[in-house]
Amino acid sequence: MRAVISVYRKEGVEKLARALVNLGYEILSTGGTARYLREHGIETEEIAKVTGFPEILNGRVKTLHPVIHGGILYRDWVEKDREEIDELGILPVDVVVVNLYPFEEMMREELQQEELMEFIDIGGPSMIRAAAKNFFRVIVLVDPEDYDWVVEKLEKGSLSKSDRAYLAWKAFSHTAYYDSVISTALKSLFNIEEEGKELSIPMRLSSKLRYGENPHQKGTLYVNPFEELGIARSQILQGKEMSFNNYLDADSAVRIALEFPNDPACVIVKHNNPCGVATGSDLLEAFRRAKETDPESAFGGIVAFNDKVGLKVAEELTSMFLEVVVAPEFEEEALSVLSKKKNLRVIRFLGMSNTYDVKKVSGGFLIQDEDGELYSRLEVVTERKPTELEMRDLLFAWKVCKYVKSNAIVIAKEGQTLGIGSGQVSRVDSLRCAIEKARRHGFDLKGAVLASEAFFPFRDSIDTAHDAGITAVIHPGGSIRDEEVIGAAREHGMAMVLTGMRHFRH
Repeated sequence: MRAVISVYRKEGVEKLARALVNLGYEILSTGGTARYLREHGIETEEIAKVTGFPEILNGRVKTLHPVIHGGILYRDWVEKDREEIDELGILPVDVVVVNLYPFEEMMREELQQEELMEFIDIGGPSMIRAAAKNFFRVIVLVDPEDYDWVVEKLEKGSLSKSDRAYLAWKAFSHTAYYDSVISTALKSLFNIEEEGKELSIPMRLSSKLRYGENPHQKGTLYVNPFEELGIARSQILQGKEMSFNNYLDADSAVRIALEFPNDPACVIVKHNNPCGVATGSDLLEAFRRAKETDPESAFGGIVAFNDKVGLKVAEELTSMFLEVVVAPEFEEEALSVLSKKKNLRVIRFLGMSNTYDVKKVSGGFLIQDEDGELYSRLEVVTERKPTELEMRDLLFAWKVCKYVKSNAIVIAKEGQTLGIGSGQVSRVDSLRCAIEKARRHGFDLKGAVLASEAFFPFRDSIDTAHDAGITAVIHPGGSIRDEEVIGAAREHGMAMVLTGMRHFRH
């Protein structure tokens, strides 16, 4: 019996090789791995001696040889295969242990193109794929976590067909991920802008979740190697494990909080919609004002801050039931207070990185750029211009509106959301919901502003807003009835600003 071992990362391979030798396997290896195993007292034959052909091109060609691949791909149940390897003097290979050049790690080192390309493994993936294809006879190992249980089963007798099939699946998944990382990296490295006819998105398992959106659905969290930040990379400092819905809500919350880099801001999200957003002189004021928007919905919500959480904020947070608190930093005293809420998830958010947005539909996927822009222009289309305070509030409301489910309406005043309408199939119904909520929680809408993430199809929303006391409106424009809508604002003496950019969120 023979085993080929050729690994870049040597962790655990010494123990594996020694166990295989004790089981009667002859070890074949490439230069670096062979030296490592010999240094640890394990007898190894270099592949170059087996093939009768030296490693060439500075190690680029080591295992690409019929003696090796013939030994791996040989089928002992096919008579012609048995005749051919006997005639050619090829001995079967029964185990293949390979891990690959660290392209993923090296792509972050800002190497020149020629340097980075040297970390693309060729022989390794070829052997892995050959062994996985012939899993009926060959054991293929690409994950050091599998070394111990495979040895244990071999010591007890042999691996079952299902064990070998499992290892083959892992092997093909491993090379698919590896190639996907390379493809994605080279698209950026070579400045290729066109969309490819084929697309593979690399994802690596981060954690298995308790369930998905509902308990009967499985849920998992995968990370994208090209996004080193984001909610998937955040640090869980305390509390129960994050759920599928926690990740969705926390992602929405931090995205909104990051829209306000120059002011202390707090965002409260419930069911992936903001239910309260505010800025303040400090985070404590911002939290209180955000909670005031809709204290009923804030119960059991996800809270995000854009600055370090201190003791006073932590004490306020523990006065109510919350699922998650997210911030870039926490003072030690704050963590001590928050720790009294054992189930409260406290998350340190390290920042945001954007690549693309992926949505699943039946039969396929929809892929788009992240919605990273805010507006293409700010055009005042009414005779009355917004006051300085109104313009600040219009931009505040516009930033929040970008993250509200369509049809989206945000009513705001003095850096605080007063009413949020979301998810209605009619825009005027979203507005009515926002007004009703604001009034129910005691807000005076006189002098408030209104943001709509898409154009108004009719003037009815403007009339309704005016009747509620709203004095300024921001929306993208672009309706065939824009003049009617703008005319309504002029009639009421309201200020209206067009952004030229909509922000649907389905």
